Amino acid sequence: MCGRFTLRAPGEEVAAFFDPDGPGPDLRPRYNVAPGQPVAAVRAEGAERRFAMLRWGLVPGWAKDPAIGHRLINARAETAHEKPAFRRAFAARRCLIPADGFYEWERVGDRRQPWFIGAREGGLFAFAGLWERWRVREGVRITGALAGARPGDAVETCAILTTVANAALAPIHRRMPVILPPEAFEPWLAGDTAALVPCPPEALSAFRVGPLVNSPGNDDPRCVEPLADG
Repeated sequence: MCGRFTLRAPGEEVAAFFDPDGPGPDLRPRYNVAPGQPVAAVRAEGAERRFAMLRWGLVPGWAKDPAIGHRLINARAETAHEKPAFRRAFAARRCLIPADGFYEWERVGDRRQPWFIGAREGGLFAFAGLWERWRVREGVRITGALAGARPGDAVETCAILTTVANAALAPIHRRMPVILPPEAFEPWLAGDTAALVPCPPEALSAFRVGPLVNSPGNDDPRCVEPLADG
């Protein structure tokens, strides 16, 4: 799965990597992006590629309550095309989610050890994502980050696609996010699914980090510091 990730690169670097047709995102470094928070995404608008800010945790258009998004932060690449929550987005609303690392938790006895995973050569990459637009309904009680939303307001949300872990990550966790190479960006946004496979194990590096990342309230460089013993 993918439950936390990082995007530490400045907005101008992110824009240069994804080459949007409109303005790039205004971003601050993020070391512990968590579900329910706004994330940068790139999506197709006609023949153009544009940035948008989406709430992480997909809320299908038919949902009665946005709380369903808490359970829909990830979508399995193998089955998203047929699941009621994801199939419409899979068919018509795809996106790229910029990142430069993510976390997975390894079960070690009765505790969970966090690992940070990034590109072996450093730099940015993209998760394959899905997005949806949900409109606030009359009579629905809205709380939390959406508390100010009114009936008729549009809430745009997203989920990250996952696949089986590659050989490098399988000892840590059985699933991993789908990481798309740059040459797959346009095909994915246009409807192709060929790249929804584990990325090559040699493309990633991983090291253990401390428990700070366990709390979404911690979002600073200490989250990605390697443990002294590796």
